[in-house]
Amino acid sequence: MDVEIGLNRKEPLFLRSPVMPAAGTFGFGDAFPKLFEVEKLGAIVTRPVGWHAFSPANGTRLVRRVGGAVVHTGLPNPGLTKAIRDNQPLWEMLSTPVILHLIGTEPDDVEKACDRINRADGVRAVELGLKDDLTWQAAADLVKAARSALEKPLLVRLPFPASDEVARAALENGADALVAFAPPRGADRKPFSEKIVPGRVYGPLLKPMVMHAVGRLRRNFPQAQVIACGGIHSVEDARDYILGAGAAAVQLDAAIWVEPSLIGLIARDLAGLVLTRPTDALPDEWFPGIGETDAKRLGLPYKPRTKDKDAR
Repeated sequence: MDVEIGLNRKEPLFLRSPVMPAAGTFGFGDAFPKLFEVEKLGAIVTRPVGWHAFSPANGTRLVRRVGGAVVHTGLPNPGLTKAIRDNQPLWEMLSTPVILHLIGTEPDDVEKACDRINRADGVRAVELGLKDDLTWQAAADLVKAARSALEKPLLVRLPFPASDEVARAALENGADALVAFAPPRGADRKPFSEKIVPGRVYGPLLKPMVMHAVGRLRRNFPQAQVIACGGIHSVEDARDYILGAGAAAVQLDAAIWVEPSLIGLIARDLAGLVLTRPTDALPDEWFPGIGETDAKRLGLPYKPRTKDKDAR
């Protein structure tokens, strides 16, 4: 299930797997080391970065609820220049493509940022995050500014729920793919206080809403590549987006914080690298999500399920 983005660009983006982390969940590529094989992912999306540095939010930043949470960060980042300087050696070393998430603020800042990103060899593509409640014209101006300066593939992350006009403005002004969507805005009361905490909403219950919206985008813009993001907490969730809603790829967010190894399992599954249980396997010779690396470590002659004819 390889994914190709920006084939008409100077350096297209090729993803060996349709699975990647969402912006803000994986740091700059240095989070969750050694918990899974990063090279099995299609790409790494960095935490959001702006042309200017932002300080983190003050006060309460997390309100937990059954089945989800409200998270408020303030989009802290060191600024684009420092982010590239500090992380360029890591990005160049990684065998997995790096997509830099750029905060869409003002067109002039976006244009300057994209010009700088062109010279960052470790960055293979840009994901431009659009602000909530922006008009289609504002979206067009931001995407046009990015495209005018950027030589690399451009993904545009839409706010939730994005109107068809905003999606059309992004595509008509140079977006190579749409990321659907940024976590929706919400608010909740801090436990044992009267303080209301605004932020982004995460959790499995987002999936039905996001899946409905992804399906609408695919119907209204059938030629567009859509990367789905929201409520993915299992292999089945990821498959539903790709096989059911027609997404080209998926991004995981909050599930990574709960179970970091899940993204590796989903990536292996969608790449056909998860092994089925042979009929003669003993209980300690197989476990759900087992891949070729684990099989080799255990000394087992298993084959991927796409080739295994002796499996249940």
